[in-house]
Amino acid sequence: MRILVTGGAGFIGINLIKRLVKEGHNVHSLDNYDSGKKENHIEGATYHDYDIEQITQWKIRNNAGLNEFDLCFHLAALSRIQPSFSNPSETFRVNTKGTEAVLDWAKQNKVKVIYAGSSSKWHDHTISPYATSKYLGEELCKMYKKSFNLDVEICRFYNVYGPYEIVEGNWAAVIGVWRNQINKNEAITIVGDGEQRRDFTHVDDIVDGLCRVSLSKDLVKDAWELGTGINYSINEVYQMFKNKFNIGCIYKPNQHGNYRETLRKDNKALDLLGWKPQDRLLYYINKLDKDDNKLRNNSL
Repeated sequence: MRILVTGGAGFIGINLIKRLVKEGHNVHSLDNYDSGKKENHIEGATYHDYDIEQITQWKIRNNAGLNEFDLCFHLAALSRIQPSFSNPSETFRVNTKGTEAVLDWAKQNKVKVIYAGSSSKWHDHTISPYATSKYLGEELCKMYKKSFNLDVEICRFYNVYGPYEIVEGNWAAVIGVWRNQINKNEAITIVGDGEQRRDFTHVDDIVDGLCRVSLSKDLVKDAWELGTGINYSINEVYQMFKNKFNIGCIYKPNQHGNYRETLRKDNKALDLLGWKPQDRLLYYINKLDKDDNKLRNNSL
């Protein structure tokens, strides 16, 4: 198949493209490299430096066959809660207006879309600009599906970790942040009391779920929930790191917009797709090395 991956130079995108190229697909990535990195490029894929909000214009300007794609994995997003407070307009531009542009392009060119949703759907979606932007992205998908008969499916992610995860800066999540702190021989920082619980899902399972959804003929009214169905408190995860690295921790005040729990409870992906995510967080941590680069090309 001829496949477009938006956000293809980002954490999940690079892992997805690795699999798609290995399976022999003709893969193109569209990424503005706001958080993605050119060093993440996979041989065999074609990369385009462009903003998703301008995707329809890009089709006209480039003779890249954009109107010939069979499938689009729409992963491009500003995907962290805290940065959305400092720049809400950019969050909505990318996550909501950008999604509308991708859906409009897909409608014009009859391309199936797999949209990367968020487990924030199950919480107060007005608690942060990020949560609202992803909620609106899902609503746009549903509208395009009902109003324009667009073939679009929503996949909700739960606290993804694994190879190529971002380890520093605004877009890093907790596992990546802790990896970076350990690499620098710094104490691990825990935000809040550490009793908040997270459904940590390995990126390989997310990629497998995305591929299964893209090929499935089964339909769900709402979305495909891609999480392990098991969660750990942040304190429990810290204990895993402590046992491995003998590292201390520092507690910091809680941040606005954080949830007390994420946990997949819907089993449709397991039942209809035969999708079998694994709880491999402890295994992953035990395989970590202080040198982050040793993990970059390994699928742990």
